[in-house]
Amino acid sequence: MTGPAATDRRPGQDLGPPTAVRAADEIRRRIFAGEYAPGDRLRERDLSEALSISRIPVREALARLEADGFVVASPRRGATVRSLTLKDVDELFDLRLSLEVMAARRAAEAVAAGGGGTRLRELMDAAEDATRRGDGDEIPAANTALHAEIVAMTGNRMLESALKPSLGLMQWLFTMTSDRDMRVQCAEHKDICQAIYAGNADLAAALAFSHIELGRAPSLASLADVLPAK
Repeated sequence: MTGPAATDRRPGQDLGPPTAVRAADEIRRRIFAGEYAPGDRLRERDLSEALSISRIPVREALARLEADGFVVASPRRGATVRSLTLKDVDELFDLRLSLEVMAARRAAEAVAAGGGGTRLRELMDAAEDATRRGDGDEIPAANTALHAEIVAMTGNRMLESALKPSLGLMQWLFTMTSDRDMRVQCAEHKDICQAIYAGNADLAAALAFSHIELGRAPSLASLADVLPAK
């Protein structure tokens, strides 16, 4: 390995996240930006040269991205960028209706039972700030983190495990549909959070259902000329 990335950590020096994490973040960024298109092969050697790091962290990064749903690995072709279809997106909305509506209800119940919502407030503030600034890169990440925190608030590890593989796809979807009015989505998120803060489980679940279902048709319409049907 050559270049700055090969430098060993010195005492007291903070190099930030591990190399594999930073590599995964960069590859994910390039997928979102369309630099690595669906179906493209992700060769370890090419990525190693492009990112100026050794192949070991690249391999670890690809494993992370496979777990997050961005990459598909096969014996013949190796790692490739996942090919999304409109059917995949529609099924993702079905999954979200099953899991996130229940999560909103359970999160509100947890607050009503004395649980805190400090982290959710922080993430909602961050999402509002990104929306106010019109930050196209930050908004999808902030919104995904918000949805993930609502699930985390339930304390249901099985629910978290079930949704975790879809979080990356959600962020990808949010990025690809950035032409939608993010201010409307932010307002809907805020309403859901307010219901959770108030411990109103029925309202939180109803608002979560409405938010997800109202996003289905516009998202599919936005992607109709971009993704194959199935």
